[in-house]
Amino acid sequence: MRDLAAWVDAGGVVALTGAGVSTDSGIPDFRGPDGVWTRDPEAMKLSSIEHYVADPQVRRRAWQERLHNPAWTAEPNPAHHALVDLERAGKLTAVITQNIDGLHQRAGADPAKVIELHGTLSQTECLGCAERRPMPDTLARVSAGDPDPACLRCGGLLKSATISFGQAMDLPTLEAAASAAMGCDVFLAVGTSLTVHPAAGLVDVARKAGAMVVIVNAAQTPYDAVADLIVRDPIGEVLPRLAAAAT
Repeated sequence: MRDLAAWVDAGGVVALTGAGVSTDSGIPDFRGPDGVWTRDPEAMKLSSIEHYVADPQVRRRAWQERLHNPAWTAEPNPAHHALVDLERAGKLTAVITQNIDGLHQRAGADPAKVIELHGTLSQTECLGCAERRPMPDTLARVSAGDPDPACLRCGGLLKSATISFGQAMDLPTLEAAASAAMGCDVFLAVGTSLTVHPAAGLVDVARKAGAMVVIVNAAQTPYDAVADLIVRDPIGEVLPRLAAAAT
């Protein structure tokens, strides 16, 4: 922790955050021992654009999951707040997140410094005309009895404005993430399995640009062998200690 605090204190930190950052807020991860997909492999279909488009039952289940998603009642936890502390101290230049829950922004992070690789749950997007609307408006229709609401503009299929498996990533978002990774001195991968690309590949981008790579994750990742430091302690304890030591 002393070495890590010294690196972070020098500034130029970019954090890549995954589901493990939000588990202390009551949002389960996907691949962990008690993860959503571990407990129910069929739930992976909800995150597959192929299944979502082809199967009305998948869409109906997806809307019920969105309606009752724990993100609506979750609160930012000490890990989110610690990253905000680092940002406000001038140490953290960007947060690249795989999460769709918006908790970094709700903790006080500058929205301009949060790069949401996998989109956001807060909006819906039409797969036909690409119109976006606030998610609560569409969930009100689900609550009123519409199990698979269509786009109000063109009648197309609606989904959350998130990136599903098999769906193209947003190019400007990818470019912003790569630019942040290339420009940092310390790349802090927190609570991510580093198995999903292109997010995981940002570790390589940062390493090739000369950054120190730090992984804070309870389980092993495919990038452990190239990390300069690995921390297995709980994220909700590590990040606040780090912020206190480096600010």
